[in-house]
Amino acid sequence: MRIRAIIKRIVQQFMRDKRSIALMMIAPLFVMTLLWLVLDMDDYQPTIAVTDVPAQMQDSLEEQGATIKEMSAKQAVQALKDKDVDAYIQLEKNKVSVTMEGSDPNATSAVQQVLSKASKQLNPNALNPDIEFLHGSTDLDLFDNIGPVLIGFFVFFFVFLIGGVTFLRERTQGTLERLLATPLKRWEIVVGYLCGFGIFIIIQSAIIVAYSVYVLNIYMEGAFFAVLLITLLLALTALSLGTLLSAFAKNEFQMIQFIPIVIIPQVFFSGLFYIEPGSWMDILGKIMPLTYGADALREIMIRGQSLSSIPVDISVILGFSIVFIILNVIALKRHRKL
Repeated sequence: MRIRAIIKRIVQQFMRDKRSIALMMIAPLFVMTLLWLVLDMDDYQPTIAVTDVPAQMQDSLEEQGATIKEMSAKQAVQALKDKDVDAYIQLEKNKVSVTMEGSDPNATSAVQQVLSKASKQLNPNALNPDIEFLHGSTDLDLFDNIGPVLIGFFVFFFVFLIGGVTFLRERTQGTLERLLATPLKRWEIVVGYLCGFGIFIIIQSAIIVAYSVYVLNIYMEGAFFAVLLITLLLALTALSLGTLLSAFAKNEFQMIQFIPIVIIPQVFFSGLFYIEPGSWMDILGKIMPLTYGADALREIMIRGQSLSSIPVDISVILGFSIVFIILNVIALKRHRKL
């Protein structure tokens, strides 16, 4: 009877907590579906620019799955810089030269496989051509490629979680209510909390970036300060989002329940996995702040770009932060009746 009473109490407790039931039943299916979407995709098909390459070789490359674009040498170099093509093949003085874009190991590997198969098809005794890289090198491995995304993700995740839970405790313990009883305005409270957390955000971001670059030796071609600034902007976005969602949670457990909805999709759609450009998954990723943070970090760390070269990424991340901060102020008004 005692055991039955315990079972009955647990069942009734769960039935009253619809969020916990959804987390147990739906969240695993949701995550498995996301994994299926990003992992069950066709092999990467490289796009190669060619100049003065014989038609026979172009046909052979296309037979191996590559998309061939004929263009001048100047146009091909610009296409490589714009990431419109993965490699550039030029025939000059009967010598084939290959230049890889080089920042994506998957694309580099796909180009090398296509070249190897096409060369052997044309001439089984042919020697491998000399290959140059616009960015990176043959030593650029998978971790170097996803490292910038992981830096952004871990900064975003932990700031979101800790910031949201801490702000929630301020509310549940009554500290926020006492603050609201003072002449402070709502926006002053929000900005005050963000600045207070901001001190620890700066320290956390500096530690993660320094550890990744100098201890783990992640490939780094750009400036350390630029990487640090992008991680700070990402952390500000995560903090403002975490404090915003904490207004809709009654306890720490409910705050954690936001992770499968808010954080995990960003892992899959922010650049950690290859997604076909223009697909609905690519479009969905455009509304996630981590997408722009990951792209900015890759541009700096792998391609050596400066902050002035990534104004769109910086503007969008800042835009997300401003929107979340405004919504924080509104949430204080709607949910706390001030």
